[in-house]
Amino acid sequence: MCSGFNLALCLHQAMYCPYCGIQLVGQIGVFCGSCGTNIQVLAPFIENGPVSVTDIINKYFSEGHTYEVILDFLENKHNICMSLRTLKRRLKDAGMTRRTDFTPTDIVISTVTQELRGSGQLLGYRSMCQTLRQKYNLTVKRNDVMHILSRLDPYGVKRRCKRRFVRRGYFSEGPNQVWHVDGYDKLKPFGVAISACVDGFSRKVMWLNCGSSNNDPGVIAKYYMECVTRFGQLPACLRTDCGTENGTMAAIHCALRSDHGDELAGAHSHMYGTSTTNQRIESWWSSFRKQRTQFWIELFSDLRERHLFNGSHEHKCLLRYVFLNVLQKSLTSTEISGTLTPSDLCANLVVHLVNQKPCITYLIGMVEDSVDSKCLKKSCTSLMTFYLLSTVYVGTTISRFISQTWKDRVSSLDQSTGLLQLKII
Repeated sequence: MCSGFNLALCLHQAMYCPYCGIQLVGQIGVFCGSCGTNIQVLAPFIENGPVSVTDIINKYFSEGHTYEVILDFLENKHNICMSLRTLKRRLKDAGMTRRTDFTPTDIVISTVTQELRGSGQLLGYRSMCQTLRQKYNLTVKRNDVMHILSRLDPYGVKRRCKRRFVRRGYFSEGPNQVWHVDGYDKLKPFGVAISACVDGFSRKVMWLNCGSSNNDPGVIAKYYMECVTRFGQLPACLRTDCGTENGTMAAIHCALRSDHGDELAGAHSHMYGTSTTNQRIESWWSSFRKQRTQFWIELFSDLRERHLFNGSHEHKCLLRYVFLNVLQKSLTSTEISGTLTPSDLCANLVVHLVNQKPCITYLIGMVEDSVDSKCLKKSCTSLMTFYLLSTVYVGTTISRFISQTWKDRVSSLDQSTGLLQLKII
């Protein structure tokens, strides 16, 4: 315990790092030798020689700490035990008070104006008052700071009163200025992957395709080349996330734009970023989920809940054989018109029956993981036959098991033509 005459000397000799708490021995540099943190904050104490207890108390008091916090700092950081009465007496002798000798108003206004030019414009009056006390050592009233802010920054005060998050706006110079490309994975558990591209200005869907994968760079590059060929247009900038599937497309786009003379030509014509900041197409995915994919998610989920789909590779292939063309037709209609009702998905959809009962039995057994060896020998002999048979099986399964609504959509079987026509409700 240090006391009396040797107190200031002990304080100078016992210097600790304020970040890791390790005692600083010898000549103190710019960085702590233990944690490597910049400790230039201790420079005033080192340069000015021994520090008195009054200087330490005045420093903590000017930072806005309460009496209890100051006593705790003195005991734990400086090994000084002091009573509350002694602390108040020392502050009174030093003329330190928070209720008198307030800083002139013009100085406070100029300081607040300086803070509003930077990040201080985001602070409320409580945080601004704390900043004035700790950063500028000003003695101010909270109500005075509130009135000053209301006069100097009325728009900021009004915005903070709403307590609402302010979103940044999206701006695009015109059509084909920025194309946003992204993949949609909500149907991937069922073996269907979707890739889309949206124009940032008009929100026109440039392409919307489904397949077995949207992670293959060759597939995404193929979608891009087909779209550019169909429209005969190149976007000024292509915006994608950092996935490896976009590398080939980005290289092709930069190569096609290499001879252009605008500021976004060449390597500047492609921009990487996180998926969360690719706001144009991410916002479009939300509408796409409500108007399109929710229907298919519920449809495929019903198959899974009925134990007719177990997520295996064979089941995913079977589901793609049956539904991929229908789903792509729905996506194409979305790309053209932008709206499509669930009833339109079944329009003009004709399922052909194939009178091969052993093969139907084989398909049922394959879905239920109980394939009979005799039926296995009589399985499909061609991909087209397999497609037709699987279509019949899944179509009849939907009509029997999924819901009453779907059962009402299936009309009676025409035995003469051998067609199963789905009707619109």
